Amino acid sequence: MIDRWTRSALVAIGLLVATAPGVAQDDLQDNLDAAPASISLQVTTDPSTIECRRLETVNPASLIFLPLRRTFNEDFDEHPLASGRWVPHYAGGAAWPEARYWGGDGSDFKRKTGSNGEQQIYVDPRYAGRATTPLGLDPFRVKDGVLSIVASRTPPDLKPVLFNNEYISGILTTQGTFSQKHGYFEIRAKIPVGHAVWPAFWMLADDGGWPPEVDVLEGRGERPGDMVMTTHWRIPSTQKIQSCGFDFAVNDASGTFHNYGVLWEENRLVYFIDRRPVSDIKVPIGFDDPMYMIVNLAIGSKFFVGVGPVDAESPPTVAFEIDRISAYQIDMEQAQR
Repeated sequence: MIDRWTRSALVAIGLLVATAPGVAQDDLQDNLDAAPASISLQVTTDPSTIECRRLETVNPASLIFLPLRRTFNEDFDEHPLASGRWVPHYAGGAAWPEARYWGGDGSDFKRKTGSNGEQQIYVDPRYAGRATTPLGLDPFRVKDGVLSIVASRTPPDLKPVLFNNEYISGILTTQGTFSQKHGYFEIRAKIPVGHAVWPAFWMLADDGGWPPEVDVLEGRGERPGDMVMTTHWRIPSTQKIQSCGFDFAVNDASGTFHNYGVLWEENRLVYFIDRRPVSDIKVPIGFDDPMYMIVNLAIGSKFFVGVGPVDAESPPTVAFEIDRISAYQIDMEQAQR
């Protein structure tokens, strides 16, 4: 989820839409809804000088299986705020007063990305908006091990209290609770659709800087089945933001759970759909710090193609259904055997 200049750059490079390729992985398709303690991902061993490419055809001789061990897992068997591992807003840094996260003038700044043209505000039961006491608004629902982040139109009587945002919705981040350098990060989810609907699973540097940014998954709500996976970085000599990403067609994405992930190796980022590699890129400059995970359901955009502003056709309620979120670290001991 990025600002207008990065969005413009992304549009400028042009994104293609194609069906995700099928690379055989016999031991990974048996039980994709589980999060085992260890997995092996099929990766390429081509030279890491390759800048950015789709993996439409892969030389089988270049493929190896990389062992990984699990370092984080959330099955959403309870409310996501019960464990303390998720935070329902962006972080404001050391200078941001703790009380400001929960309400008061300016508190909306860490509960949306206004530069994107978003028209929702992220709430949670503790959030008060402009009121003096919590509003008790909860966008998170848990049923049968599935988390739904629910976006709904703001009740008219609460609009002034919630800074006149058209929708209330939810965000969860692991900033300050979990971050990791290198490894595999994955979400298993159904991708909601509709006018102005913008679900995402992405990562930012734990030091608070931007970029780098890794968009593991963004759904273009007005284009059902269209998933985009993108890397963003800054060119030091010019300070310009550079982006490279590709769209993939997952035709049943809104009705069926699929796995969407990224493997961050020392020299390469590899994007996966159902644990099959679909694109990769040489790790750009600036990917030096651990990254934390973010999952959210935004509503409305100025610059992200396939997600326009709220209109009369925007759904009154829409849910981003998430079965689990997991992270793995490369098992160097196993890899060296």
